[in-house]
Amino acid sequence: MRLWSTMLAALAFGVMAVTGGNTASAQGANANRAKLKTPAQLTEKAPETFKANFDTSKGAFVVEVHRDWAPNGADRFYNLVKNGFYDEIRFFRVLDNFMAQFGINGDPGIQAVWRGASLKDDPVKQSNKRGFITFATAGPNTRTTQVFINYKDNSTLDSQGFTPFGQVVSGMDVVDKLYKDYGEGAPRGRGPEQGRLQQEGNAYLTKEFPKLDYVKTATIAQ
Repeated sequence: MRLWSTMLAALAFGVMAVTGGNTASAQGANANRAKLKTPAQLTEKAPETFKANFDTSKGAFVVEVHRDWAPNGADRFYNLVKNGFYDEIRFFRVLDNFMAQFGINGDPGIQAVWRGASLKDDPVKQSNKRGFITFATAGPNTRTTQVFINYKDNSTLDSQGFTPFGQVVSGMDVVDKLYKDYGEGAPRGRGPEQGRLQQEGNAYLTKEFPKLDYVKTATIAQ
């Protein structure tokens, strides 16, 4: 009887430990979600050099960021990764022999508050070479959350103000394998419409573009 009681106690402790872990994880996710709704508070200065680990549906890759390449971009990327912005988001614009773009949050409520959180431009100090990562921009001082990874030497983008802030140092073969067949977005192609993605989030992509690869989690390397 004593042995059975001991086993039951151990089992109960294990259940509590798992439940406690799940609760802590959920609380952490909720805390990050709350932070992500206040972009003005996410302005922590990034380390001079840091790495971000991306676990994706195709495997893992690592981005190394150099703050001296683009301080504003590096700080923004650091805060977004650290607070879970890129978790569960899709690589929604992947163009063969050009680049892979991501950075629209799957929760429209979170994405909405970042659409106006524009960054001041950084001078272009590095070229858009293969594996280099850069914020997307729609003109001067319009960078927010979307980034792309260059598949080839796209140095023609340098003069247009596209400023690399880091590069993929491990797992570029994973980036190469991201699903590309949807191509460019409408109306030029049959890929996702950014307007609908902004408004409907992952629900839209899951229904209409189920083959898109996605980020499971993105974390700052310790």
